[in-house]
Amino acid sequence: MPDNQEQSAGEKSLDSDPSQAELAHAIIESLLDHTRVVSDLIAVMAQALDDDTQKALTRTKQWEAYLESRRQLEQTRKDIERFVILAAPAAKD
Repeated sequence: MPDNQEQSAGEKSLDSDPSQAELAHAIIESLLDHTRVVSDLIAVMAQALDDDTQKALTRTKQWEAYLESRRQLEQTRKDIERFVILAAPAAKD
């Protein structure tokens, strides 16, 4: 009987893995989408500034950090897509 219980618990964890992976993917995708929306808003706000203010803003370390963060998020999006592809076959086993 304990063997059956262990097997059932193991089967349940395997069965729940795809839904956990899908949930993790959905959460991460939502965070990335929110970040994209915020980035778009920042871009629109920057366009509303006069030329001198815009030039001054884009010469700050905060602006450089923002641009680097955007580049890293693009790589993160690709990494998530790769993770989902790699995790999918493992979840089926």
